[in-house]
Amino acid sequence: MLSSKSQPQKSQNIKLNIKSVPSGTAVFDWTVPKEWKIRDAYIETENGTRLIDFKNNNLHVMGYSTPIDKWVNFAELKEHIYTQPDQPDVIPYVTSYYKERFGFCMSQRQLSELEKSDTEKPGKYHMFIDSELFDGVLNYGELLLPGESEKEIFFSTYICHPSMANNECSGPSLAVALIKYVASLPIRRYSYRFIFIPETIGSLTYLATEGHLAEMKRKIIAGFNLSCVGDNRAYSIVESRYGNTIADRVLRNVLRFHTNNSYSRYSFLARGSDERQYNAPGIDLPVVCFCRSKFGEYPEYHTSADDMGLVSPEGFQRSFDVMTEVITALEGNRKYRVTVKGEPQLGKRGLYPTVSQKGAYGDVKAMTDLIAYADGKEDLIDISERIGVSVGKLIKISQKLSEHGLLSEAVSQLKPQL
Repeated sequence: MLSSKSQPQKSQNIKLNIKSVPSGTAVFDWTVPKEWKIRDAYIETENGTRLIDFKNNNLHVMGYSTPIDKWVNFAELKEHIYTQPDQPDVIPYVTSYYKERFGFCMSQRQLSELEKSDTEKPGKYHMFIDSELFDGVLNYGELLLPGESEKEIFFSTYICHPSMANNECSGPSLAVALIKYVASLPIRRYSYRFIFIPETIGSLTYLATEGHLAEMKRKIIAGFNLSCVGDNRAYSIVESRYGNTIADRVLRNVLRFHTNNSYSRYSFLARGSDERQYNAPGIDLPVVCFCRSKFGEYPEYHTSADDMGLVSPEGFQRSFDVMTEVITALEGNRKYRVTVKGEPQLGKRGLYPTVSQKGAYGDVKAMTDLIAYADGKEDLIDISERIGVSVGKLIKISQKLSEHGLLSEAVSQLKPQL
C-alpha cells in the first residue's frame, strides 16, 4: 500500500466505464484486429516429455499464434522458435502483429541444449497450439473525475501484455492509485480523464471513436502516458513532439527537484509507447510519457525477467509521489501579478525578519524572488525554473502572499502550448 502525506485517507471502489469496439472497425489508417483466444500449447518429444508448456509460462507461445498440431523434425521445429541470444537465460516476449503465423519461445540456453541433444540422437517433436482468431471486440476502460473546470488532465496506460511486471502491470497499478488520490481531493480545479487501453491499437481506437479526439483537443491541457513505473532504478520522461507543452514543462520541473536533477530526458525521437499516437500530426495532444527505467532501456524489458522481482514498493511509491507532485503543480499553477509598486513592505505584514542579520534573509529569499518575477508574464512553473525553487513551495508562498493582498491572478486558466 502506498504511504505518503498525499495518499488518500480512505479506500474507494473504482468503477470503469468499459467500452467494446468490434473487430474490423476502421480507426484512422488502422483496423481493429481479430480477437485471440488460447487454451493450451506445448512442444513435446516422442516419449511425451514436454519441453515447454504454455501452462507453466505463457511467454512460451508467440502472441496471436494460429493453431498447430504437427510432428516435425528439429530443423523444422527450430524455424518456429524464438530466443534472445544476447540473454541466454530468459524467455523473450514475442508477438505477431497483423500477420497470421505461429511460434514458440524459449531461452537460448534451452534451445542450444536441445540442438546438441538432437544432433546426438535425432527425434520428432510435437508442436501443439490450441488457439483461435475470431471476430470479437477490443475492450478499453475509461473514467472521468469532474472538477470545477471542464479542462482536463489526462492519464493513459495500457493493459495488453500483463505477463510483464514493470513494462505492463506497473502502469495500471499507478493509474489506480492516482484515481484514488484525485478522487480524495476536496477541491479539483481540473477534471481528470483516465483510460486503460491496449497499446497502440487501443489509443488509436480511443482517439478515432465516439468523438473523443475533438473533445480531447478542446479540453486536455496536459497528459501523461504511464509505462514502466514500478522499478527503483531511474526516472525518465519521453517528451512530446516538440518538447514545449505544459506536460513537458511540469514533469521536467517536478523531476528536477524530486531527483536533484538526476533523471533521463528523452526527446520524441526515442518514443515507443502511446505517446506516439497522442502526438501524431493531426492529433497534437500535449502528452508526454513518464517512466522509471524507460521501455527498451533496461535488460529485462520484454523478457521473462520482467517479473515481480524487478518492481518494488519503493519504486511504485516514488512514481506515485512524482505524479501527485505533478497534479499539485498543475492544480496550483497560475500567473500572478504583484499588486503594489516597487518592493512590497513585507515586514509590516509579518512576512520578513524585522532584524537585519547575516543569514536571516535566506528564509524569505524564495518569497522575494517570486515577487520579483510576478509581473503576469510567467506562470509558477516558469518562475520555479528561473529561481530554483519547487512549484510546490511556490504555490504555498503565492497563497500566503495572496492572502495578504500582494498578488493577484493574471491569467485564470492554463492553456496548452503546442
